[in-house]
Amino acid sequence: MPPKDGASDRAGALEAGGDKPAGLHVAIIMDGNGRWAKRRGLPRTLGHREGVKALIRTVEGAPDVGVTTLTVFGFSTENWRRPMAEVSELMNLLKAYVETDLARLEREGVKVTILGRRTGLRRDVLEVIERAERRTAHNERFRLQVAFNYGGQADLVDAARKFAQAVARGEARPEDLDETLFESHLSTAGVPAPDVIVRTSGERRISNFLLWECAYAELVFQDVYWPDYGPDHLAAAVGEFRSRERRYGGVTPDDVLAAG
Repeated sequence: MPPKDGASDRAGALEAGGDKPAGLHVAIIMDGNGRWAKRRGLPRTLGHREGVKALIRTVEGAPDVGVTTLTVFGFSTENWRRPMAEVSELMNLLKAYVETDLARLEREGVKVTILGRRTGLRRDVLEVIERAERRTAHNERFRLQVAFNYGGQADLVDAARKFAQAVARGEARPEDLDETLFESHLSTAGVPAPDVIVRTSGERRISNFLLWECAYAELVFQDVYWPDYGPDHLAAAVGEFRSRERRYGGVTPDDVLAAG
């Protein structure tokens, strides 16, 4: 199903009087913290801490390259399999990021949304999440979505369960279900799908990230560990996106003429 939000037009859209892409949604799989630390003989926890710094500078620089929505993969449903000390560190880092940067995010018009399941998260982490969402709910300049305790498959299951419950309550019929209705039950409902999905560290997979939403996204893989990431790398990813032609299963007039 082709996007309904005009994403195909945004690829070539320009801000008035400038040469930057307008209104882009970029999603990033922030990968490579552990390997960054290992190469330096440092504990993995230090790699995660440097990753938080990379997130701060990337969010700050995103508007300069025409990005108005940034979705980042912070903690997956599969990450619970890691050693408990590392899981605890990742929880603490989310807290530290929000508590350190929340005032600036609020002041600079950033709306923060945390995607993913809330079950299993510590009470102090839940309190930080709720505070960040509450204090930035009115902001409109920039949207930051952090996927935390998130998995694409889990989100699809949760959406299917919500619709099934609506049917059981007599509020919907099975034949009512289409792509638009199903999409409204996802945790990302109301936000345009990403134009670009970026994965750092050189890996070439999407690892259960935004499985529904990635249907028409351009994929960009960058050979840089996340702790080294910053605005220049994001600009390069956006530049690669802008160089591509998006067809959504269709053809361009030039293709039709050439075929004739």
